[in-house]
Amino acid sequence: MDFDLSDEQRLLRDTVRDFARQDVAPVAEELDRTKSFPYELVTKMGSLGLMGIPFPDEYGGGGADTLTYALAVEELTRIDSSVAITMAAHTSLGTMPIHLWGSDEQKRDWLPLLCPGEKLASFGLTEPEAGSDAGNTKTTAKLEDGEWVINGAKQFITNAGTDISGCVTITAVTGDADGRKEISNIIVPNGAPGYEQGEPYRKMGWNASDTRPLVFEDCRVPEGNLLGRRGDGFKQFMQILDGGRIGVAAMGVGLAQGALDEAISYAKERRAFGQPISKFQAIQAKIADISAQIEASRLLVYRAAIEKDRGDPFTLTAAQAKLITGRLAVRATEEAVQIHGGYGYIEEYPVCRFYRDAKILTIGEGTDEVQQMVIARRLGC
Repeated sequence: MDFDLSDEQRLLRDTVRDFARQDVAPVAEELDRTKSFPYELVTKMGSLGLMGIPFPDEYGGGGADTLTYALAVEELTRIDSSVAITMAAHTSLGTMPIHLWGSDEQKRDWLPLLCPGEKLASFGLTEPEAGSDAGNTKTTAKLEDGEWVINGAKQFITNAGTDISGCVTITAVTGDADGRKEISNIIVPNGAPGYEQGEPYRKMGWNASDTRPLVFEDCRVPEGNLLGRRGDGFKQFMQILDGGRIGVAAMGVGLAQGALDEAISYAKERRAFGQPISKFQAIQAKIADISAQIEASRLLVYRAAIEKDRGDPFTLTAAQAKLITGRLAVRATEEAVQIHGGYGYIEEYPVCRFYRDAKILTIGEGTDEVQQMVIARRLGC
């Protein structure tokens, strides 16, 4: 494996790093405290080409590969997870299904709006009884007079309720095939009759991202809003989850790196017993361990991205990366808070926000237990 990034990848990484430090960092604490969606930052990310990195340039995308996308996600999360998940969920969950399976007309209708971030896309899979058991979808869609009539509910959906939300792609039961549920994916535009977004959740972290339940009551959309072939929904969303795990794993690396950055900076400044606490062996051990684990995890994330870009099987590597980086983010942020001592418990210090943001990385995009199941099955167990 070539460990060198291309000139284009380094340029984008550095561009995102500068943007995150100069534009995101100064407002991250206020956005988190006020639970305000980062509209201005999304607009800037759109102008920088960050909202459509892996999509064709003919639709306003960047035409880049998965590794380039992972680099951007990592750099954003290094500063703020809410901004990062807004971009990541829009890209790998919301827009990717339309790119992969959309008809020419669907691509023409949506990608020119989604790739530059003029509109946000979301993905509606999780339900009250269909989380880890994703195939237990209860939402239904029935064809009536050339329209899909949708009834059901989704929960924990990112990006669906903002002022610039454009559409959500939902999984729905569209019939029975040989006694089994026929699950399909359907594009539902914001403003469709019968489609309502609930109030935002009160969350532990990711406070500046939009997360809320969705309700469909006799919601009607044209028959042509079916995404891909009827009955392919389960296969489609499993593929989307595989790719999305690379983005979430990149978030884990970025969050751990951001926590380490803050811990090192604080340890060099904070003095105790006549010297910086960075000189104490106990502090050095924490920093050294986290640093080594970050580097190992980063390589695994990059490997998953490269496998995907090569067209190689990547399900196993993506699940492994997602599993270890989520756990690493939790441990790294906890250690960073510990190194800060009492100040780590104060909201003005980024590590306090990092600590709250970390836990979801062991739950979202498939829990740790689901990743373990995927990994074991891929190993033949």
